[in-house]
Amino acid sequence: MRRRATITLHWLNLMLLLFVLGDGGATVWLPVAYSISALGMCALALAFGLLNGPGPKLDGAFRTLHPWLHRALYALLAWGALALAAEALGQSLPGPEARKLLLSLLAASALHATFNLWRHTALGDGALRRITPRAVHPIL
Repeated sequence: MRRRATITLHWLNLMLLLFVLGDGGATVWLPVAYSISALGMCALALAFGLLNGPGPKLDGAFRTLHPWLHRALYALLAWGALALAAEALGQSLPGPEARKLLLSLLAASALHATFNLWRHTALGDGALRRITPRAVHPIL
């Protein structure tokens, strides 16, 4: 159940993030939906810990940094979601505006995706199988 919820929220967050950055300011429900989805994923991680690990083939500095980089991604996810929710409610948080945080999250997500593609192909550790729905596994 936890794995399925994390996978669903992971991909829903990406889709909603792209929509929000595209023209999500035109509606009120899209920023709220993104914020709920993102904070839900963060809540799962806080309650049950990170779902993923560095895998047996990842070593050196990458292995040491892996959990900390994921925590940083979750922190950026939560910060952006809170800032966006506040803006949707007519408030603002101290610090950068939500759009800047979400653009930073998108850039960090692109690095995250590239890293996991590298792990899956170069190391052959099945990194993509951990976060994709089972229906996609035959094509990986």
